[in-house]
Amino acid sequence: MTTPALQKVDHSALKVNQIVIIVLNLVAFTLNLPILTVIVAVFLAAGSLLKVPAFGFVYKYALKPWGWARPDVLDDNPEPHRFAQNVGFVFETAGAIVLYTLGSVNLWNWTLIWIMVVLPALNAFGGFCVGCAVYYWLGKQNVIPAFSKQPPAGTFPGMKPKAGGLRES
Repeated sequence: MTTPALQKVDHSALKVNQIVIIVLNLVAFTLNLPILTVIVAVFLAAGSLLKVPAFGFVYKYALKPWGWARPDVLDDNPEPHRFAQNVGFVFETAGAIVLYTLGSVNLWNWTLIWIMVVLPALNAFGGFCVGCAVYYWLGKQNVIPAFSKQPPAGTFPGMKPKAGGLRES
């Protein structure tokens, strides 16, 4: 079986996306504004449909042109990251629904949103994408045959690939 070729993935765009999700969810919780969770869910849906990071436009049009974020383009598979964003959309949407049906005053009702803070933080600051690891695991188990990609050589499933790809300046 041949392994499909890796593509160029800008991990800075992914990191900015994760940080925006974290910040918006923390603001939503701190100010008790569940509407922000709906907004995040809508952007995650749009990003999933367009196959781009939901808040990638913040990176592309605000941070990168001003030099506040630099490209970190690595040889990687974009599919696991898209899958992770789809899973994030499901959690964010479920969290928004819970907040609107059960109320936002109860701390337990924010649990799914807190998952949407912790997991992107693990990826943005620790380099481990849980959704990507799940993608690779499901593919390895043949649960979803379309998940046929393998992590880049020498990379633990879910971890950010080592720099060996192109780093643009």
